[in-house]
Amino acid sequence: MTKPNISRRTVLAAGAGLAGLPFSGPLRANPHRASTGSPLPAKGAVVIASANGLRTVAKAYQEVQGGTRPVSAAIQGVAIVEADPNDISVGYGGLPNEQGVVQLDAACMDGIAHNAGSVACIENIMHPAQVAEIVMDHTDHVNLVGQGAKDFALSYGFKEENLLTDRARKIWLKWRASHSKDDDWLSPAGDEIKNADFERLYGTIHCSVLSASGDVGCTTTTSGLSFKIPGRIGDSPLIGCGLFCDNEVGSAGATGRGESAIHSGGSWLVVERMRSGDTPEEACLYALKRVVSQVKRQRTWQPRLWSEKENRPSFNLSFYAIRKDGLFGSARMIRGGDNPTYSVCDSKGARLVKGPVLYES
Repeated sequence: MTKPNISRRTVLAAGAGLAGLPFSGPLRANPHRASTGSPLPAKGAVVIASANGLRTVAKAYQEVQGGTRPVSAAIQGVAIVEADPNDISVGYGGLPNEQGVVQLDAACMDGIAHNAGSVACIENIMHPAQVAEIVMDHTDHVNLVGQGAKDFALSYGFKEENLLTDRARKIWLKWRASHSKDDDWLSPAGDEIKNADFERLYGTIHCSVLSASGDVGCTTTTSGLSFKIPGRIGDSPLIGCGLFCDNEVGSAGATGRGESAIHSGGSWLVVERMRSGDTPEEACLYALKRVVSQVKRQRTWQPRLWSEKENRPSFNLSFYAIRKDGLFGSARMIRGGDNPTYSVCDSKGARLVKGPVLYES
């Protein structure tokens, strides 16, 4: 077979021709519109979220298909769960800290501009992910915390609201009365709260969105670890931990024990593994295995992180990912008492999909 005669001069001439083409990058007047690029072959838009995000992925898919940029589509999707009093792990109705105060964390990241924003320990604001988006779009900062985050939200017209529902308050009262045998707290009269209701939750919702033009964006929002020390923040508002995206590769996020997602830089690691060629599922499993290796060392200072009986970590953690070519996947540390699922929406509609686990029980 004869090799084509391509000289260095020919290559340089071609490069010079490309350099003369007009720039068609992501800069545009409306930051909420998606970029225009070549459609991905056959795949189209894909949205992925944690299992509590079935309505989220349907909404986000509708938005991104209508031209909303991926990060904004994700934020509009999770707003449904942030406003749902029946989800005690996110937003309105989320379980409070140990003093009975609901403190929320959220972050978002835009793959098109490679920009991010987050808020942490924000109180009385129902939609922290929307506040994080304004931090991203209208400031040079990434993180705002506590009273500063709240004041910032109020300055943009967000309403101050009581986020502690009656159900969440009753669960907190039950926890306060039950967590120690050496204090003077008693269970509330007429108590109907089951012990399982106040097991310490790491609940959260993550959502990653891929547009048909190959752009990505993501958000993670949470009320954090239930009954936490006031001021604690988890992985959700930390870029690279609870979420990360890169428009060259894809998007990822986490739910579960936030401290372990922080220690591992888990979401960043998932994206980097996809950059190296892993499928989303392979990347998620790799990140979980990295966490396991770290916990084996961490148990020397916090033994309760490791179950000697089961010979595995004693907590759960999940990662979720979309690759730029439309592949998606998730993985979970421990199966537990249910079949681990996550939410997906694409041209086939919104549905729950089963994912792999590292440990069956």
